[in-house]
Amino acid sequence: MQPTSDPRLATTGNPTLKARTFECMGTVIGLTLPVGSPAEGQQKFDELAAAAAVVERLFRDLDETFSLYRADSEASRLARGELTLRGASAQMRERYAEAHEWRLRTEGAFTPERPDGVLDLSGIIKGHAIREAGTSLLALGRHDWCLNAGGDVLVSGSPRPGSAAPWKAGIVDPADRLTLITGYALGGHSRHSAIATSGSAERGEHIWRLGSGAEFVQVTVAAADIVTADVLATAIVSGGTPMLDRAADNWDVAVLAIRADGSMLATPAFQPA
Repeated sequence: MQPTSDPRLATTGNPTLKARTFECMGTVIGLTLPVGSPAEGQQKFDELAAAAAVVERLFRDLDETFSLYRADSEASRLARGELTLRGASAQMRERYAEAHEWRLRTEGAFTPERPDGVLDLSGIIKGHAIREAGTSLLALGRHDWCLNAGGDVLVSGSPRPGSAAPWKAGIVDPADRLTLITGYALGGHSRHSAIATSGSAERGEHIWRLGSGAEFVQVTVAAADIVTADVLATAIVSGGTPMLDRAADNWDVAVLAIRADGSMLATPAFQPA
């Protein structure tokens, strides 16, 4: 899968970057760490493998609970009526409460239920998984990394440890998946460490929209945290320009929204690459 946000080095030169990837939640997850001198390359590679294993286990554990594509998951049991939310696990109730709070904050543009009433927390679980993985990496002493889950990106530190050099995410053109529209700096001196993209260009129509129109085919949001970026990107696809205006007025975010005809609405932070 071609990620919608493509993390790149914002600067050239050493150190180089090493990445490990795995597939989960219907997408590709990649963890990237900077590697310095050749002498420490093997050590860093071992550290990367160990860190990636922790991230993968976390993603798989959450997928086993929340995926509606797994017949044995807790989410599927809820969907079939075999389990009530009251009797669900603490983590299921916690994520529902978080999603419900976002429904209130976005005035219904983001919702944890499908139109048929089935609870579907997929709109928040990937962001939550990235958030939890980031917390685990920091707890392991890893301070310079980029975590990319299908184009939703969270970074820490710098691709050049000890410097203020940012990571850079490239925003892919929904009409041409090989072309980047622009870039956005994450980490470093940027106040934003996360970026997320929602829309129909890559996965088809999968977001429940308010009203009758499908105004935006792709929306990218940069924010200080990945859940805010992910939820608001989905909410703007659902709610169109009114929700974009609400997001820009009420959150510290940068937004790039693309219509089917290629025209765009963007906050000032998004400039041509």
